[in-house]
Amino acid sequence: MVKVICDTSFLIHLANHRIKNLATLDTDIGEIQFLVPDIVLAELKNLAKKEEKTKEATATIQYIRNFQTIKIGGSFADDSILSYVKDTGGVIATIDKALKHKIKNHGGSVISIANNRIVLEASKGLT
Repeated sequence: MVKVICDTSFLIHLANHRIKNLATLDTDIGEIQFLVPDIVLAELKNLAKKEEKTKEATATIQYIRNFQTIKIGGSFADDSILSYVKDTGGVIATIDKALKHKIKNHGGSVISIANNRIVLEASKGLT
């Protein structure tokens, strides 16, 4: 099973939009486990307090309630996730273009969403 670290943008999209291949993800990509960094959960809780983001953030927190949470620390989610990738490598789930580029430059792989489907994007060294 591949453990996939999720960022805030990916989780919000996953929780609030219909993903076409969610039921067949094991066949399409392989068996994966979504992990939620502590800093991402804190960011979602802060977003839930903002009037314009309350509905999406609250739905996301509810959606991920059974996802495993991991401690990566830090004060800004993107920087913490990038630091994690630099130290350990791995697969990160994000739809943030700038973060995807940085992750790939540091040898990480990216799971993203394209056309309402979850897709795997290889690291720069593998493309």
